[in-house]
Amino acid sequence: MSEPKFRVLHTMVRVRDLDKSIDFYTRLLGMTLLRRLDYPEGKFTIAFVGYGPEESNAVVELTHNWEQEAAYDLGTGYGHIALGVRKIYAVCDELAASGAKIPRPAGPMKHGTTVIAFVEDPDGYKIELIDLDTLG
Repeated sequence: MSEPKFRVLHTMVRVRDLDKSIDFYTRLLGMTLLRRLDYPEGKFTIAFVGYGPEESNAVVELTHNWEQEAAYDLGTGYGHIALGVRKIYAVCDELAASGAKIPRPAGPMKHGTTVIAFVEDPDGYKIELIDLDTLG
């Protein structure tokens, strides 16, 4: 099989508090801070977090615009980031105990048997958790 022409590199989300967002994605979701770059002339910082090296894994780019004070409009076109997990009920309990917002608790999805949940990052972006043991 030949290598695909394209590969997903990252999903970018704009965040208001970069340190708070890095903490959420690393401490609560178990990602690693892969790199952080400041662009003083552009007045922004980007941080890449993920579960493995960017060379072989899709990652999340957190973009912080230094002078952005108001909350971002999350828009109606953006959906969510999806993460596969095992033992989703326990994972959701741990996230809630750590202060994470769980707007959709773990349970079977509508019209299916796959167990999913949604957690919100500090800026309100939705992260779907999909139980890999029930994925169908």
